[in-house]
Amino acid sequence: MAFTLYSLIQAAILCVNAIAVLHEDRFLSKVGWGADQGIGGFGDEPGIKSQLLNLVRSVRTVMRVPLIIVNSVCIVLLLLFG
Repeated sequence: MAFTLYSLIQAAILCVNAIAVLHEDRFLSKVGWGADQGIGGFGDEPGIKSQLLNLVRSVRTVMRVPLIIVNSVCIVLLLLFG
C-alpha cells in the first residue's frame, strides 16, 4: 500500500470512527472514564481526563451524521477504484 493522501485521510477516518464507537456505560466507565469521573469544582481548571471525555462526547454528538456520509463515500471509492 502506497503512502498517499487518501491513506492518511482513511487513517484519520478510522481514528474518528474508533472514538465514535466508544460507549460510555459499557467501556469507558469500566476503565474509570465514565460521566461522573471527570467532574471538577467551580473555578477549577479542567484536567486532561475531563478534556478527553469532553472530546469523546463531542465527537459522538457532532460527527455522527458526517461520519456516516464520509464512510459511505470511502466505501464507494474503494469499490470503484480498488
